[in-house]
Amino acid sequence: AKNEAKKSFGDSRVFIEKFIEDPHHIEIQIIGDQFGNYLHLGERDCSIQRRNQKIIEESPSPFINTKKRDLMANQAIALAKSVNYFSVGTVEFIVDKNKKFYFLEMNTRLQVEHPVTELVTGIDLVEMMIRVASKEKLGIEQNEISFFGSAIEVRIYAEDPTRNFMPSAGRLTRYSPPKELSLKSKIIRNDSGVFEGSDISLKYDPMISKLCAWSDNRDKTIEL
Repeated sequence: AKNEAKKSFGDSRVFIEKFIEDPHHIEIQIIGDQFGNYLHLGERDCSIQRRNQKIIEESPSPFINTKKRDLMANQAIALAKSVNYFSVGTVEFIVDKNKKFYFLEMNTRLQVEHPVTELVTGIDLVEMMIRVASKEKLGIEQNEISFFGSAIEVRIYAEDPTRNFMPSAGRLTRYSPPKELSLKSKIIRNDSGVFEGSDISLKYDPMISKLCAWSDNRDKTIEL
C-alpha cells in the first residue's frame, strides 16, 4: 500500500482506520463564548441514515446513558477549548456496539438537526449563537441546563422511491404539512421553506422540511 501511494501520489504515508461494527452516529452540541466559557447541550443520535445522509435524528439517544453522554461532552468541550473555538458547534462521534466512542469530525456551524436539542432543553440555539457573535458572555451555567422529554426530527425529502429514493425535481403541486402546535404535553414543529407551487431543483438538497415532534417520552413522540 505504501509503494502504491508513493507511485500514485508521491506520498507513502498510510492511514489505518479502525473498523467499527454496528456503529451509532452520535453528536454533542456545544457552545463557547469569546471569554473561554463552554457548555454542552446534550447529544443527538443520527444513526438512521441513507447513503451517508441523515434521515432521522433524536435527543436524547436511546443507545447511550447519562454517564457516557458526559464523557463524550467532556471530550467535545476539550476539543473546542484546544482550538479556542467560540460559537455553536457540533462534535460528532462514532460509537461502537460496546459503547466505545471515536472522534469523527467537528461541524463549526448550526446543524440541520438542531431543533431536537432546542426542544429538549428549551434553549434557542440561534439566539445563543448571535449573542456569542456579538461578544456577549454565556448567560447560563452547565448546571442550569436540564434535559426533558424526547424529541425526534424527520427530514422530509422530495424523492422517488421507484428510483432508489433519488432526488425528484419539479413543481410541488400539493403540499399539506401537519398543523404545528406547542402544548405542555406535546409539540409539533415543521421547519419548511416551501409551499404549493414551489419548484424542487436538482441544484440543491431535496429536503423540503424538517418535521419535529416532542413529548415527555420516546414512545409518545414516535406516535406523534
